[in-house]
Amino acid sequence: MTGRRTYDDAVSAVTLQPAASGPESSDGVARLAERLYPAMPAGGWRGWLGPLIVTAIAAVLRIWNLGQPHAIAFDETYYPKDGLSFLQFGVERAFVDKANDLILASNGSNWRTLGLFKDDPSFVVHPPLGKWTIAIGEALFGATPFGWRIAVAVLGVIAVLLTARITRRLTRSNLIGTIAGLLLAVEGMHLVLSRTGLLDLTLGFWVLVAFGCLVLDRDRTHQRVAQRARDGAEVTLRGFGGRPWRWAAAFALAFACSVKWSGLWFVLAFTLLTLIWDVGLRRSIGVTRPWLTTALRDAIPTGLGMLVILVTVYLTSWTGWFLSDLGYARDWAQTQDPSIVPDALRSLWHYHAEAWRFHVGLNSAHSYASNPLSWPLQTRPTSFYWNSVKEVTPECPSGNCAAEVLALGNPIIWWAGLVAMVHQLWRWIARRDWRSGAVLCGIAAGWLPWMMYLNRTIFTFYTVVYVPFLVMALAMSLGTLIGPKEASESRRQWGAFAAGAIIVAAVLVAWWMYPIWTGELLPYDSWRLRMWMPTWI
Repeated sequence: MTGRRTYDDAVSAVTLQPAASGPESSDGVARLAERLYPAMPAGGWRGWLGPLIVTAIAAVLRIWNLGQPHAIAFDETYYPKDGLSFLQFGVERAFVDKANDLILASNGSNWRTLGLFKDDPSFVVHPPLGKWTIAIGEALFGATPFGWRIAVAVLGVIAVLLTARITRRLTRSNLIGTIAGLLLAVEGMHLVLSRTGLLDLTLGFWVLVAFGCLVLDRDRTHQRVAQRARDGAEVTLRGFGGRPWRWAAAFALAFACSVKWSGLWFVLAFTLLTLIWDVGLRRSIGVTRPWLTTALRDAIPTGLGMLVILVTVYLTSWTGWFLSDLGYARDWAQTQDPSIVPDALRSLWHYHAEAWRFHVGLNSAHSYASNPLSWPLQTRPTSFYWNSVKEVTPECPSGNCAAEVLALGNPIIWWAGLVAMVHQLWRWIARRDWRSGAVLCGIAAGWLPWMMYLNRTIFTFYTVVYVPFLVMALAMSLGTLIGPKEASESRRQWGAFAAGAIIVAAVLVAWWMYPIWTGELLPYDSWRLRMWMPTWI
């Protein structure tokens, strides 16, 4: 390296080729290039085999018998019917009191003739994209439990593949990437939400896509700088050139916000994260004032670009509401004083203001409400479905059976994941490991904002949004437990044994809990054995 530059020099170019010549200077450039862009693990089929295997496992667990229970599970009483309303009217309409019974009795046939909807608009408090996702499955397979669950299930399966491949890129390890994918495949919260027609899994999917795009953006930018280091060329620090993956991440984050407003926390967190990565890159190549350079060259255009994409995509998701006069508060502005702002936008703003008041004022008692402080311990899961049988039937020979869908995380993964979060926090602070900071950023954006609403009615299943980051953290910690390649054979053997024991325990617990994740009818005593805590009942 030629040393630190002044700010005026830094904004134009940095020469990565050392001024001196000889083996030592060449070695310095090689080390810099390797630090900026470490070599990827074996690619081709070797990089895809493990992730595809665990994805296949996830597909079986999430799609097998997806239509059961043949019931409206928890908040499926809202979003699937909103999806049907989208297909029929383009906007949400209020539904009749017996809509659930009519849908289940019809078994999906001719649902448009059932008279499900009133003439009144429906006041809904979430954006349309998640409900349009559910509607895709209903359009293909009808108004059945399978129909309104399948699109979300497919996203849940793809999320396992994404998690494996993202972790592989983070750690440069095919093994650790596959471990992360396997852990997500057998994680109960993710499995249950993948098999239910709610919005949270779709939100989590787009958040995960955005994170993966930002990791690719970081790798692409570092690879370009590393190659210039090897070539002895100059690097122009005017935004590091084009950033297609960063803008792809912006679109994914906009999709997340178009599912639920809580996606905004990830917009803030991930925008800060990617800019901090740019600061680190500038510092590594000798820029004197990396924070100032990043603020001037990247922060403003990145922030403005993301804002434009976010607003454009979000408003586009409301197209059905704009094109129809049937939506809630669609003509509100026409009853107000004239304004230079278009009536449609004023009406939408009023609609959002009412939805915001609903969200912040939601404090009604609910038996399954949980405090976010308890989420890492999974002490109060949400029961999505319950049915008890008190007579002898072919399905219940004992005459006392129960079926439940319990949104409960895999206890082994969550409890070991809590230790992993502490370990990754230590690595981030003490070892300055950017990968640890990245996964902790995803966890923090999905968890910490709820601390501001401790008195609001909230549920443990909101954690599904950051579950992929939790399993990434756990997989990375298990990789540390196994040990580096240069460790002694004994050290790696014991480390592999300990890591393998945790993975096997997680798989066995998934096998044990699978019946209460999927609503299988069990003898009551067998169901009771799966209630490890009194608060799970």
